[in-house]
Amino acid sequence: MSHHHHHHHHEAEHGAQHLSLFSPAGVVVKAAPLRKAAKRLQALGFEVDIDDAALAKHQRFGGDDDTRLDALHRIARAAPDIALATRGGYGLTRLLDRIDWKLVAKSVSRGTRWVGHSDMTALHLGLLAHTGATSWAGPLAVGDFGGDEVDDITQDCFVEAMTGALEAVGFRTETGFDGLQAKGVLWGGNLCVLNALLGTPHFPKVKGGILFLEDVNEHPYRIERSLLQLHQAGVLGAQKAVVLGSFTEFRKSPLDRGFSLKGVVEYLRSQTHTPILTGLPFGHVPTKVTMPVGEKVTLLVQARDVLLGWGH
Repeated sequence: MSHHHHHHHHEAEHGAQHLSLFSPAGVVVKAAPLRKAAKRLQALGFEVDIDDAALAKHQRFGGDDDTRLDALHRIARAAPDIALATRGGYGLTRLLDRIDWKLVAKSVSRGTRWVGHSDMTALHLGLLAHTGATSWAGPLAVGDFGGDEVDDITQDCFVEAMTGALEAVGFRTETGFDGLQAKGVLWGGNLCVLNALLGTPHFPKVKGGILFLEDVNEHPYRIERSLLQLHQAGVLGAQKAVVLGSFTEFRKSPLDRGFSLKGVVEYLRSQTHTPILTGLPFGHVPTKVTMPVGEKVTLLVQARDVLLGWGH
């Protein structure tokens, strides 16, 4: 993966960016990793605060629905520079019909970057569908900053994206796409979360976009079924390119008999004219880039090197 190391920290010019940690979805079981993440982010130059309800617990959720909705709206009103979810899991789906999307969009216009992946896909896509506002697919506080070590690329990408220094990400893909060029709105995220929005008012109607997808704990046949749903719903055909991140942590079955994720991608390529690229460093993996959801991007492929850029 190519990564540019000429970045300089911008805190001095702008003052420290204010970063709020909140729990819109899954429960944060232990406080220690969250505190560790806050410390780490502080050390990177952010001024960090942990939302009052970040450690709330209700079943598998970070607080009951009202608690999480209030936290989301509270952060939107405060409009910090960065609103970083503590973790994903599941929970935003319950809130989608009640979120004040205009309020969230207003925070974005005031400079807030809403960041996360996994279940945060629902917030990113709902925001795009209802308001056209940009959010950021990127790390989650506990999973990416609360463990024993932090991935360098994940950290650098996040810091640069948050300061506005990051304008592109690069990665290697399979052969066969040399010379591909495409411009369009970047959108996507977790495949299951995205598919669950199909047919709802929270699904963005993006035409001519660049769709990126990842998932975890899903067997290749389930990934194929989800991708075929998107294909049969006309979503894949309406895009200029589909970019696949990591699909991890599934168990093979004795019934597979040679059926594999590689086969799924090959089969999908036989079904749609839309180029399907693999290799995006994104998903439930330590190394992940940070990218703007809802921004116009340019995709360029040279030999096997892909550049996804949004700098003006």
